Amino acid sequence: MERLVLVHGSVTNGATTWNAQRPLAAWYELVVVERPGFPPGPTVERVDFEEHAVWVAERLEPGDHLVGHSYGGVIALLAAVLRPELRSLIAIEPPCFDVARGEPSVEAFVAEAIALRNEGPSESELFLRLFLRAVGSTFAPPSPLPPALEQGARTLLVERPPYEAKIPLARLRELPFPKLVVSGDHHPAFDAVCEVLERALDAERIVLRGAGHAVQRAPGFNERLLAFLEGASDPV
Repeated sequence: MERLVLVHGSVTNGATTWNAQRPLAAWYELVVVERPGFPPGPTVERVDFEEHAVWVAERLEPGDHLVGHSYGGVIALLAAVLRPELRSLIAIEPPCFDVARGEPSVEAFVAEAIALRNEGPSESELFLRLFLRAVGSTFAPPSPLPPALEQGARTLLVERPPYEAKIPLARLRELPFPKLVVSGDHHPAFDAVCEVLERALDAERIVLRGAGHAVQRAPGFNERLLAFLEGASDPV
């Protein structure tokens, strides 16, 4: 059975992020990674997408399908360069805004993100609520935050900003496996990034509305993903 490796983004761990993908275990071996700093692991002092890309790449096997959501999408794009023997790469709204600098919506989003990081609250729950609003998440966390979400919020505070990521687009495009970019049509900055990735990587593109930034929970996501994976499942 082919492996489907799922890399979560900020705040929530892999088990929570990919809960809606559990039915895919009927077709693929699901490998849900739990990145350092997220439950059930201990807290960390810093999260860096480059370091986590190496960490993910070390856990990949030839022929894997690699899926990353949000910050995990940035990590997946970088990890894929290190593992050209992948079977496919799927990036769901990766916030690698550097690829689309100059677009007004991206410039505004990055300016807001910098202001939040430099001038925003240091209290984890309040910071989390402002962050979720900024990225277009529909999730309204309870107060006080439950322990797992509190840990995720504290980890968010020590993340290296994803807009600093330099994605090697030309190298990724040359790699032989198919690529898919998924967006939710809820924020023009994410749309701009996905449009650049679609063109630069010669990737397929899916737009699924209804779940905000958590596009993997949108109606029809699993079916569209399965169709892409089936087309990518030729021998390596």
